[in-house]
Amino acid sequence: MPFKFLLGRLATLLPTLLGVTLVAFFLIRLVPGDPIEVMMGERGLDPATHAALAKQLGLDRPLAAQYLSYVAQLAQGDLGQSLISHEPVATEFAQRFPATLELAGAALLLAVALGLSLGVLASLRRGSLLDQGVMGLATVGYSMPVFWWGLILIMAFSVNLGWTPISGRIAIEYEVERLSGFMLWDSWRSSEEGAFLSALRHLALPALVLGTSTMAVIARMTRSSMLEVLREDYVRAARAKGLSPARVVIVHALRNALVPVLTVIGMQAGSLLAGAVLTETIFSWPGIGKWLIDAIARRDYPVVQAGILISACTFIAVNLVVDLLYGLLNPRLRSR
Repeated sequence: MPFKFLLGRLATLLPTLLGVTLVAFFLIRLVPGDPIEVMMGERGLDPATHAALAKQLGLDRPLAAQYLSYVAQLAQGDLGQSLISHEPVATEFAQRFPATLELAGAALLLAVALGLSLGVLASLRRGSLLDQGVMGLATVGYSMPVFWWGLILIMAFSVNLGWTPISGRIAIEYEVERLSGFMLWDSWRSSEEGAFLSALRHLALPALVLGTSTMAVIARMTRSSMLEVLREDYVRAARAKGLSPARVVIVHALRNALVPVLTVIGMQAGSLLAGAVLTETIFSWPGIGKWLIDAIARRDYPVVQAGILISACTFIAVNLVVDLLYGLLNPRLRSR
């Protein structure tokens, strides 16, 4: 991959991030409500106290001045301080990000494994009942609202069957030391019997809900890309050489079909990390999404601004990595 291409992509990041800061800063301020009144709760505030708190928090200044201060803080690597907890936003983010990363990673792993497998099978059985069934399920999976799908699965597997927990990351009877923040890893390393299984059961349903739409997109794109590749001359030549069907499909067809599929996987990976808001809210998953929703309800400006900015940066970074991986899958792209 040419170094010039990498520099070109990096050069676009600054204006993009600047636009994100504008959206993050002004969008939350369009939401009705006074953060000082929310912060103080039901306690009455006289005008003098309200004005003093607004001055202390810098909320009495013009919006333009507040925005410039916000950008100046970001330039120094400071995400600000929560208006409610008075903790640094970076600290709160670091505490919650592993939970979101674990959930998004499990959802992406599930979506890629099932999506690629179903897409390849559908392409090899084009026009069959298997093909029609896979595409039908993919359409349904992509169309279902996350909150509706999550509630349906909770009613089916948690309430009626009792197979999976409804909320949280691990059962309350386990006291796992959270060294890494990743519950699966921490519970695996703990000495408590059954802790890992409990963490896995808590993760299964949210990961399935979050990964369903992504799995549907990957399955459809894999099928479409495989159908194009299977008609290429080099695939027919590989078959004529007497290579095994598995080698023809996996080595010659799937590898080249993965180039457009990788684009979809990269975009979906960024979306999973940045958009797990509904899933985390439904399952009370203590990650970035639920943290952001709570901050919006409390008008916690610094937290909302940081959450939107970090989500955008995550999406941009994932897509940049995907672009750099193109050359590994298709050598013809390295010279472009």
